[in-house]
Amino acid sequence: MDQSGRDAGDKQSVTPTAPRKRTGGRSARVREAVLAATLDQVIEHGIEGLTIGDVAARAGVAETTVYRRWGTRTALIAEAVTELAAVGNPTPDTGTLRADLLVLAEQISELITRPGMARLVGTTVALSSDPEVDVARRRFWNDRFERSSQVVARAVERGELPATVNPRGVLETLSAPIYFRLLVGDEVIDDEFIARCIDDTLTLHGHRP
Repeated sequence: MDQSGRDAGDKQSVTPTAPRKRTGGRSARVREAVLAATLDQVIEHGIEGLTIGDVAARAGVAETTVYRRWGTRTALIAEAVTELAAVGNPTPDTGTLRADLLVLAEQISELITRPGMARLVGTTVALSSDPEVDVARRRFWNDRFERSSQVVARAVERGELPATVNPRGVLETLSAPIYFRLLVGDEVIDDEFIARCIDDTLTLHGHRP
């Protein structure tokens, strides 16, 4: 090989590759930190004790960053509540309706028994007259029902439920007593209570073992 060939090869071997793109980036990290800080502040202090400054300090970002992206306290709460529906809690697919409902009930129980969650749920209900919070609240429930309805659809395909069943009705029957016990009652959400909720749901909606 002549000198020009070696030079060309050498140049090719040291040509830098394009930098790999980073996933997420600072913007995603800021959003995650601010929304987590917002939930923590509401859970600990309620909406009346939440300020943009406190959220920014807790998230480790500039106050102007929060104002620029969200603008108001209610906008922050709205997006933070919406985020709850998207984080964790994968839709179960165990192969049986009873086992799927058990996973869903345990997910609901774990979520709403977190410290301060009753305050957060109560806050979003109290602020339902605020358009931003009301939209977020409805989006939260609609997203959860839409994803969880796959459990009912698969049960219908397996012949465990009649084709005429209302998926949202099944999920409401399961979850309503759990939320009621959180917001109104003073009894614990234990295994026995969850089993009763599942039995009642299966019976009411024509479960076929």
